[in-house]
Amino acid sequence: MSRKISDWSNFAFNQVPDSDNRIHSDEMAEAYGFTGALVPGVTVSAYLIHPAVEAWGLEWLKRGYALVKILAPLYDHALFQVEVKDGDDHKYSAQLKSEERLCAVAEVELPGLPPLGSEYQGHPLMSGSYEPLEATRRNMEALRKSGCPAKKFLWSADREMATYLRDQSCMPALLRTDNAPESQGYANPAFLLGCANRHLAAVATMSPWIHMETQSWNYQAVQLGTELISEMTITDLFNKKGHEFCDCVFNLFKNDTKECVCAIEQRAIYRMRST
Repeated sequence: MSRKISDWSNFAFNQVPDSDNRIHSDEMAEAYGFTGALVPGVTVSAYLIHPAVEAWGLEWLKRGYALVKILAPLYDHALFQVEVKDGDDHKYSAQLKSEERLCAVAEVELPGLPPLGSEYQGHPLMSGSYEPLEATRRNMEALRKSGCPAKKFLWSADREMATYLRDQSCMPALLRTDNAPESQGYANPAFLLGCANRHLAAVATMSPWIHMETQSWNYQAVQLGTELISEMTITDLFNKKGHEFCDCVFNLFKNDTKECVCAIEQRAIYRMRST
């Protein structure tokens, strides 16, 4: 039986202060007018999806859908509140607020029928000698035309994205990778969405850049030790208010069976306007 979909709150956690994307560092974020290091957009997404995992459990990991839009920065250590509205047994809307600011909104759903995942295309894998291009509009257009190499990931407990809170005991047992008896270690949304982030950042050199929006569809729950392959396609490039945006599609597959476990449509600012 599903549990009630509930509001919740905690303290924001920037898992990647030393990321190559220096927007997650205090010094770079402040240089662009923010008051401190930004919590990753995929982590903010996990906070908005958290009520779905609490309420729908393994079923959401197998077939859940989420649309998350980032509206304002969430800062490391800041108290946030996730407020759920218009919820029922199969879907809800939510907003995340911090320090009186609306930081993000989401639409989350548990479809009645399991969706069909994408088919594995066999994109060439990124080699160890791959040299990422600088993320200029010209280079991004070239990648859009020629295609992007695929990239491997491993879901493991020692990844920085293995938790989206400093205290894992506040996460659903399904997603915990600590040594508690109830922990089950399935991949959490911050890790899965973060694979798209890391794939994009590996294909083209970008810093700083900002994750803005994702739609994601789950097809299978991902167990600890699972090796994944991400296939990536750039679908659109455009300029808005001096920022350069890219829209990309990522499909994550099990390396051994080539079954699709997650599909992600992502929008990001890959080149911020000069300050």
